[in-house]
Amino acid sequence: MEKFKFYCPTEIIFGKDSELSTASLIKKYNGHNVLIVYGGGSVKRSGLLDKICQQLSNDNLSYMTLGGVQPNPVVCFVNDAVKKAYQANIDFVLAIGGGSVIDTAKAIAHGLKYPQNDIWDIWTKKITLTNTTPMGSIVTLAAAGSETSDSAVLTNEQTGQKRGLSTPFNRSCFAIMNPQLTYSAPNYQKACGIADILMHTLERYFAKEQNNYLTDYIAEGLLKDVITQAPIMINEPTNYIAHSEIMYAGSLSHNDITGLGRTKDFSVHKFGHELSAKYNATHGASLTAIWSSWARYIYQKDVQRFCHLGKILFNIDTLNKTDETIALETIKHFEDFFTSLNLPINISQLVGKTLTDEELTYLTSMCTDNNTKTIGNFSPLNYQDVYAIFKLANH
Repeated sequence: MEKFKFYCPTEIIFGKDSELSTASLIKKYNGHNVLIVYGGGSVKRSGLLDKICQQLSNDNLSYMTLGGVQPNPVVCFVNDAVKKAYQANIDFVLAIGGGSVIDTAKAIAHGLKYPQNDIWDIWTKKITLTNTTPMGSIVTLAAAGSETSDSAVLTNEQTGQKRGLSTPFNRSCFAIMNPQLTYSAPNYQKACGIADILMHTLERYFAKEQNNYLTDYIAEGLLKDVITQAPIMINEPTNYIAHSEIMYAGSLSHNDITGLGRTKDFSVHKFGHELSAKYNATHGASLTAIWSSWARYIYQKDVQRFCHLGKILFNIDTLNKTDETIALETIKHFEDFFTSLNLPINISQLVGKTLTDEELTYLTSMCTDNNTKTIGNFSPLNYQDVYAIFKLANH
């Protein structure tokens, strides 16, 4: 194993009826006045929001609710939420939802410690984050793994930038994970969540560092499990085993355990962020639209790794085949898997059109901060590389 530092303090409460412990957990982490953050109407329609509010009331916890978080959460929503929460003396933030809601809650929690500042100043590190407000989550979508990750993503709607912030202060106090709460999500949302889970591990698996065998086995096992359980989850909307396997895979895939001893790449996420910021595309779909083009562009950096993964995940017949053929078959198998979930594998499938050269140039400039940065670590990509990959996916 290469050297690593692993820190994941989030308390996980997993299984049926786990949400019944919400109030006691908030008290455990010294919460008294709670901001409940959620997205659309599904949390209301399911009765979950009322159930949690009643539970907090029964335990003499004050609360206020704030709905309306959108996919690809935006800065203005967070800034407005911070003002309201600060005026209400909120001392704990509770997210009920998926990755967008949890990321929003993290941002609000940070903003409450810096109420006079724009949250984007924290995201762009003009202000050094040294403290945050305790927060927890009730997860309703198996996807981002934000409930246990050190990351959160916001979009600045004024500049068009979508940026992530990684900091230990993004770690939640607790994550409540009842797989039954994910049953009602639409299949497309579930599929995009599956894609995000896979990408969080793939973006750690393809790395320069070698000899991390245990980490490899963990990553490969997670990928295999998700690929096996995904069609069951989609076709059997109340299958507890499939939903529970994928739900916990989401947490493991983004709490860093599938990348110990390796440097994260996350160049595909960077491509996806620019596509979703510009065209308001769903995050998971923006990743599958780019991944195979990225893979075909860089696979020769480590052909053997692509071959090895293809054999494990897809049982590729290797008889009388070159390593290059096997590597390319591995990429094609991933494409076929994404297609089976009705996910896009190119830009036109994602946004409904092929892009103009002007649009490709804009995306490339945003991706590289106007040609001032490279992206990725496995195969660092400069402006020309990024443009070439966008162009390769533009069909």
